[in-house]
Amino acid sequence: MKFFNTLMLAAFTVVILISCTSNNAQVNTPVVKQDTASRKIKDTISITAVGDIMLGSAFPSKTNLPPDDALNSFQAVNSLLKGDIVFGNLEGCFLNAGSSNKCNGINPNSCYAFRMPERYAGIYKQAGFNVLSIANNHVGDFDARGRKNTTRILDSLQIHYAGQVNKPYEVFEKDSVKYAFCAFAPNENTVSINKIDSAKALVSRLKTMADIVIVSFHGGGEGARFEHVPRKNEIFYKENRGNVYAFAHAVIDAGADVVLGHGPHVPRAVEVYKNKFIAYSLGNFCTYGMFSLKGNNGIAPLLQLKINAQGNFLYADVVSIQQDKINRLTIDDNHRAFRRIKELTDIDFTGHQLKFEHNKISLKD
Repeated sequence: MKFFNTLMLAAFTVVILISCTSNNAQVNTPVVKQDTASRKIKDTISITAVGDIMLGSAFPSKTNLPPDDALNSFQAVNSLLKGDIVFGNLEGCFLNAGSSNKCNGINPNSCYAFRMPERYAGIYKQAGFNVLSIANNHVGDFDARGRKNTTRILDSLQIHYAGQVNKPYEVFEKDSVKYAFCAFAPNENTVSINKIDSAKALVSRLKTMADIVIVSFHGGGEGARFEHVPRKNEIFYKENRGNVYAFAHAVIDAGADVVLGHGPHVPRAVEVYKNKFIAYSLGNFCTYGMFSLKGNNGIAPLLQLKINAQGNFLYADVVSIQQDKINRLTIDDNHRAFRRIKELTDIDFTGHQLKFEHNKISLKD
């Protein structure tokens, strides 16, 4: 009997040990993420991208709103704002009332603070925009109130967005393709363009979560003096606006598939680095009111970019648009934005492998 009890105790102990070993193995085994590269996704992905958009500000008075209440803002390009991703930079907040602290002690009529009426958000949605950057200096013009109200409205419209410290990225799926979008800027409450190592870490993590990683940045000096990509930190009004060349290359090294820049208010060169497309500035696309539209500030590309399932650049069609204070946004039959981007790319990236023909950017044979 004693021998039988001893034998049973030993057997029971073995069962317990096997059970514990099995449970520990289950707890400690790392979760294996699905290899997104092995999933079959569509062969060609369409990304339509534009620069700064601000449809009219009710601050300091409603006289800064367009006469049609912004309803026809995108009329000239409605048929072109199509694609898997339709992207723009939201240069302002959605807020119906209130003053801006940045204008304290300044004549409000000389202060660049933008708050679009909340009803204008629906115009973006109806036009086709489904991804917006909120990493810039104007989304925060009306402090936390403006930022929170803007994100609330974008959430309600199911428009994807990123770029503030509390929303550095968004991952979403469309037509069986997983996208990650993140945005950077040198401004308060934004994800910093100047912390390149942190940006690389974020992009690297996003690449494990998505098929296609799209990075947006708001950086560089502003205006005609800042058309070129200088490959160094750009200082504007004593503010470090980032080294956009180093930033763009770094995030592609980390896994980004497309890099879309804005901030200088003029078009800049484009580049293909490691088969990934970079637009260094998409200029002023649809900006009503206090924005300067003189010279090259008044021209911009509407970029229709095609990439493959691996995120590699295929080609881009460029529709040149122009703005003036009377006619607002119209298509430019002289194709000035396309021609200027070619000129700047030839200067800033000597020996590049891009071909510019018939308003199309492609790789040289």
